[in-house]
Formats: sequence, structure tokens, C-alpha cells
Amino acid sequence: MTGHRIYTTSVASVYPHYVAKAERKGRTRAEVDEIIRWLTGLTQAGLQEHLERKTDFQTFFAEAPRMNPARTAITGSVCGVRVETVAEPLMREIRYLDKLVDELSRGRPLEKILRD
Repeated sequence: MTGHRIYTTSVASVYPHYVAKAERKGRTRAEVDEIIRWLTGLTQAGLQEHLERKTDFQTFFAEAPRMNPARTAITGSVCGVRVETVAEPLMREIRYLDKLVDELSRGRPLEKILRD
């Protein structure tokens, strides 16, 4: 997905793919949720509410209580694109989330993924 289409895609439609990717590698839904909460400042109830409302990515990140300032330390490639070079702010936030889930599924310890 590119451009405007990903912004209007619901987080709930992508979330099962994040979970499946993690679970295929022996990780858990709880770890995916922890990553999302770390990135956005959401509570578990807040995350669940967004999933139930089928919030689109643009609204999801706009309504995040506190985007973690440590997220700017996230570097590397997702689908051949370096996340730190993504110019469009919303797409960069989406790529940060993608990169964190990638790191989880590759077996990186959660305490290293959550850059505090």
C-alpha cells in the first residue's frame, strides 16, 4: 500500500498481520501490544478501543496520547526503505511501527526493541 490508501486503512485490519508475523516466530500478541503502547502512549484499553472503532492510521497516530520521543532512534529498512529517511511524518510513524514489529519477529529482545 502506498500514499493515501495506507492512511485510510484501519489499524484493526493490519493488526492481525502484525500479530501473525510475531506469533510465527514464537512471539506473542501481548508483546505486539506492548510495542504499540510504547510507541503511542496508549493504555491497553485505549488500544482495544481503536481496534474496535477500526480507526484509520491517520487518526490513530493523531489521537495517540504521547508518541514516544525515543522512537526517533529507530533506524533500519522496512521494505527496502530506510525508516529514518521517510520525509512524510505519518508514513514515518507507520514505518516505525512496522520496524518494531519486524525486530520482534526477528527475535530481538523486547527490552532492546523498546529504546528508552
